[in-house]
Amino acid sequence: MRKITRRTMLAASAAFAVTPALAQPAKILTLVVPFPPGGSTDALARLLQAHLQTRLGRTVLVENKSGAAGSLGAAQVAKSAPDGLTYLVTFDSHAVIPAILEKPQLDVEKDLEPVFLVGTAPYVIAANASRPFKTFADVIAASKAKPGSIQYASVGIGTLGHLAMTMLAKQAGVEITHVPYRGGGPAMNDVLGGHVDLIAGSAALVTAQLGPNLRPLLQLGRERLPSLKDTQTGIEAGFPDSETLAWWGIFAPTGTPAEATASMAKSVREILSEPAIAAQLRDTQQMSLLLADGKEFGSFFAKQVSLWGKVVRENNIKA
Repeated sequence: MRKITRRTMLAASAAFAVTPALAQPAKILTLVVPFPPGGSTDALARLLQAHLQTRLGRTVLVENKSGAAGSLGAAQVAKSAPDGLTYLVTFDSHAVIPAILEKPQLDVEKDLEPVFLVGTAPYVIAANASRPFKTFADVIAASKAKPGSIQYASVGIGTLGHLAMTMLAKQAGVEITHVPYRGGGPAMNDVLGGHVDLIAGSAALVTAQLGPNLRPLLQLGRERLPSLKDTQTGIEAGFPDSETLAWWGIFAPTGTPAEATASMAKSVREILSEPAIAAQLRDTQQMSLLLADGKEFGSFFAKQVSLWGKVVRENNIKA
């Protein structure tokens, strides 16, 4: 039998004191998506979730908190402890919140700080293939001949598809009727079914359905996408200020330690720089990866808030 000495008792006591601390699980990291499951932002968050868990060695959860034009989820993150454990993974409509809502639950520029800009993709306007439109100029001509007779679908009031078409119609001096939907699925179904003439949606939404029932008319990036090399850009069609980009980014509660946001940005950049993952985002979302840090993202975001806020106010658009 081993003799118990004062030294062995002290060693045992020390082990007892240290072991519980080591056994405590790492705190959970939460990615809040302010939209329902199934969309492009949700897909991005779940892609990051799997790789962050492996990279960080901790549990990462994706929480969908939809409603009020994405402001409910954004407000939840803004009110969370700034401890580096809660992040907002969101989409371009985040920049429209201050203008489109009368009393938003947060100040998007003060209550959240930009962490990482993943990438952008142009919006695309397409027509049901049974319609006679071959170009966007055909849509303008038909709208001038019969004002308000052409209808277009978007994924909701105040979304960038809606705002982009509002700008284009105003610049062309025509009236095109907006039909808002609650999401890309219902909007696309009605366009494919011929119930609505056109759709203004992200490249990911539109290009996935191009074929016998859907024809692209105009893309709203500065350069043509490889997958739409025969489709004019808005700039080429005579609309110099028509650039409309979907974007995906990550925010943290204001006051989150710089080392925490820098570590998160570094992890996300490394994950999305892996060739297979980068290719997946390019193919499924038509995304141009920017992988920009918080400072660059902050500058980009401020311009988006200013640009689309002006369009909302000048056209008296209400949620």
